[in-house]
Amino acid sequence: MLTYDTARKWIDRWDRQQEGYLPGREDRFKALIDAVEVGVGRPDPLVIDLGCGPGSLSARLLRRLPWATVVAVDTDPLLLSLGEAGYGKTTGLRFVSADLRTPGWSERLGLDRPADAAVSTTALHWLPEEHLRAMYAELAGVLRPGALLLNGDHLNSDETTPTLARLERAVHQNEERRVFGDERPEDWRHWWDAVLADPALAEAGEARRRSAAAVAHEGSESGLLSQHVNALRDAGFGEIGTLWQRGNDRLLCAVRS
Repeated sequence: MLTYDTARKWIDRWDRQQEGYLPGREDRFKALIDAVEVGVGRPDPLVIDLGCGPGSLSARLLRRLPWATVVAVDTDPLLLSLGEAGYGKTTGLRFVSADLRTPGWSERLGLDRPADAAVSTTALHWLPEEHLRAMYAELAGVLRPGALLLNGDHLNSDETTPTLARLERAVHQNEERRVFGDERPEDWRHWWDAVLADPALAEAGEARRRSAAAVAHEGSESGLLSQHVNALRDAGFGEIGTLWQRGNDRLLCAVRS
């Protein structure tokens, strides 16, 4: 049986390995939550967390905005199991299993009103461009006018500003070297190998192995800034721009028209 303590152990380890790719991860979280707090215009916003994983962003958002409601959506049974065991008693937080690549995913969210914001961190680059475009279009249909989309991810600009893109990556790599030196945290693959070997997660691990959607991560399918900007514009978002940036790690913000 997956206990709270076991779930939190693996969530904490998840956070450490994620920081190995993102030395400024907590700063990006703070900037994103700042934008939600200031930008939605109410103390009790309804927020959708896209590709929530084990709920790291959702939990942080609710610590800052305890009257918010966060609907956290992911397709990975193991990560959702960790989130539900580790954060499931958090007031205002609800986890939903849905594949953002499947049309109609938003119907599974059970929203009782249009959402005030949608947020995501280090998740949407997994979506192939055609699915990214369809997802943003469907998302626009469940956001109120003026709602925010806040997406924190590594998004490159090689196709428009190749020199700046090269410099952005260099800034990020130099920061990694300054922070970690030769002692980097474990990587993504090592974390997955370890968590799948834990007997306490055998049931969730088997569910993940049976889920083609959960394991179909082949690389950075939508890693270009322009892919997201163009898809958001076509989906009906108006103002679109980078709200926070450190190297090629950026927080992209878009306002629903």
